[in-house]
Amino acid sequence: MVIVLFGKPGAGKGTQAPRLAAALGVPILATGEALRAALRAGTPMGLAAKAFMDRGDLVADDVILGIIKEALAQPAYTNGAILDGVVRTVPQAQGLEVVLGDLDRSVGAVLAFDLPDDEIISRISGRLTCDKCSAPFTGRTPGESCDTIGCVSGLGGGVLVRRKDDEPEAVKTRLDAYRKSTEPVLAWYQRNGTRIATIDAVGAIDDITARARLALGL
Repeated sequence: MVIVLFGKPGAGKGTQAPRLAAALGVPILATGEALRAALRAGTPMGLAAKAFMDRGDLVADDVILGIIKEALAQPAYTNGAILDGVVRTVPQAQGLEVVLGDLDRSVGAVLAFDLPDDEIISRISGRLTCDKCSAPFTGRTPGESCDTIGCVSGLGGGVLVRRKDDEPEAVKTRLDAYRKSTEPVLAWYQRNGTRIATIDAVGAIDDITARARLALGL
């Protein structure tokens, strides 16, 4: 079964992907990791991607989709995959449909993780890291001292900081881009007759996993 994970940035797709993959007994296929693997292996599509990257250009959709096709053709994905971050625009969704058709497969379901914007902004802007040891924190305030053993006993002087792209205004900009480029993908899948399950992504991680599993009949 091929499952597409869908939702706003910060909706928890990356957290839920390994849980659902384990429940289904299939691997996760994420664009970034597939690209890195293709580059390391020097596959035809990996070499095509490298040419774009060497020029400082974004890798074209057809090359990314070619990399996804190369990956899905491997024995590890015979029983399906959890696709995380593979479909971000309507042309990518259309291209994936062609790729899967060539492999005699199709999208079994789209899991759309639903979370209000204010919760997204709070969740992402609450992510902090230590400027010395890079330890992650949540529920803390920027400027607080890092209290990890490494900082206290060795590095010293570490303070908690928020990445610029995690600032509330930056998150709002990312959400605007999502609504413009990515949200229409869900409507495309609806028109295409693909099964869509909307998952309430508010609450404890285990509860969200249970809702997703229920939607998949697990």
